Amino acid sequence: MKNYLNFENDIKDLEVELDKLKDPFNQSGLSEVDTQKITKIQNELDDKLKSVYSNLDPWQITMVARHEDRPKSKFFIENLFNDFIPLSGDRHYGEDQSVLTGFAKFNSQSVLVIGQEKGDNLDNRIKRNFGMMRPEGYRKTIRLMKLADKFNIPIISFIDTPGAYPGVGAEERGQAEAIAKSIECCMSLNVPTLAIIIGEGGSGGAIALASSSKVIMLENAIYSVISPEGCATILWRDPKKMLDAAKAMKLSAKDLLELEIIDEIIPEPIGGAHRDKNLILQNIRISISKNLEYFKDMTAEEIFHDRKNRYLKIGRNKGFIDNLNELSSLRTDENKLYQIFKERKSTFVATSIVITILISLIIFL
Repeated sequence: MKNYLNFENDIKDLEVELDKLKDPFNQSGLSEVDTQKITKIQNELDDKLKSVYSNLDPWQITMVARHEDRPKSKFFIENLFNDFIPLSGDRHYGEDQSVLTGFAKFNSQSVLVIGQEKGDNLDNRIKRNFGMMRPEGYRKTIRLMKLADKFNIPIISFIDTPGAYPGVGAEERGQAEAIAKSIECCMSLNVPTLAIIIGEGGSGGAIALASSSKVIMLENAIYSVISPEGCATILWRDPKKMLDAAKAMKLSAKDLLELEIIDEIIPEPIGGAHRDKNLILQNIRISISKNLEYFKDMTAEEIFHDRKNRYLKIGRNKGFIDNLNELSSLRTDENKLYQIFKERKSTFVATSIVITILISLIIFL
């Protein structure tokens, strides 16, 4: 049974009618399939899908990103990679089922694959904690990222989480510290890292794994510091203002590409990734191949600095510096004052001594 969003009612009606026409046993007195009418309805359906999905507002994009039929990390891992070897545990506390990790082959090249997994039915969603990672999940990924770095193996992460798990147990085991350590680890690696946001990229739970050399989003994915409902509750004390919050947050792939927060948008089939999973697999495979090729001839030092400069450049086109390539010019006034003091140190010392003597004479005389 297909699941429809609240703005897809017209699409639902057309698809129901189309399914009936394709099955003559559902039609009283109809013994043959009416191909002309099927073609007509199919064309109407295609036009309606294009019309609706070319004009989605940010809240509707959020709904598509959360669609329960949307392909999850487990699906992409099983269909994009060969010889996947799952690895578990953080060597400190235990296993976190909300994140899949392991080494695999992509086009005969060894890669480390990390995937935040929400689950595809109720039992799996509970088992996977709805994609909300605990501290042991982040510590597991840190352990494996360091292992991949040691053996010069690229890292590919699939991001799909509403955020890190905020439970008492997670906080007691150091959730914030684990997220911070994960970001630090991602930024210090000397191997190519690709983060592909396939659904929700929520808050620090996503950033902990998305601090990558290249950040890529599916067309109808979202990436934000907080959910629209959470933002609306904080700003307006009204979670129903999620549309206003979604617009203000600039959480869509289009907005984030314009802001240079992400590097690439992977196009989805019309109607969302769940409507043609083979096509979205093909598009993601092309993107991964292209981005791995980009780093192919780079040294470890060049890969590290490419990632570092990527993040240093964010926001710099808004007037902070004139030349984006001259990152060495990102100095504070404090550094410039220190340089002046260093150059004229003897003068400052001599002046300080004279002033001290004068003050002493005034006091004692």
